[in-house]
Amino acid sequence: MRASFLALGFGLLASTAMATGEHEGDHSSQAEAELDRTVSVVAGDMWFDPEALNVEPGETIEFEIHNTGDVEHEFVIGDAGAQEKHREMMQEMGSEGHHDDHASHGSHDMEEGEHGGNMPAVTIASGETERLVWTAPDNVDELEFACNIPGHYESGMYGVIDLQG
Repeated sequence: MRASFLALGFGLLASTAMATGEHEGDHSSQAEAELDRTVSVVAGDMWFDPEALNVEPGETIEFEIHNTGDVEHEFVIGDAGAQEKHREMMQEMGSEGHHDDHASHGSHDMEEGEHGGNMPAVTIASGETERLVWTAPDNVDELEFACNIPGHYESGMYGVIDLQG
């Protein structure tokens, strides 16, 4: 009986170690990125602080977004056209479909900006803090960060990223 418990215990330890390794692998690109700086962003009830950022092309930033508001928000980086398409899709889905994790883009696909690539995004629950590591592109002058949950952008929940170095 003692041998059975030991075998069961080692089996649980091994499966936990393997699961941990897989989870860490999911975030390796973020963990391995060489950061140039960290930017703290506060997401309140229908606003972001700061409202504008100056970023050097090629700069790698870790955004720490803290939601002090009473409702869920998202933090999405992209050009104005892609933000608009994402907003339209969010309107069609309604807010009930948005509770899925942006890391896998939930039940919806993120739009590609006119300069290509999917828009980086995180969803932040009320009272929570999420992190997003992003490298600024070299071929763009200006991008937006926004919350595209229905009604949030229209209420002023967006900001500008100036990339003119």
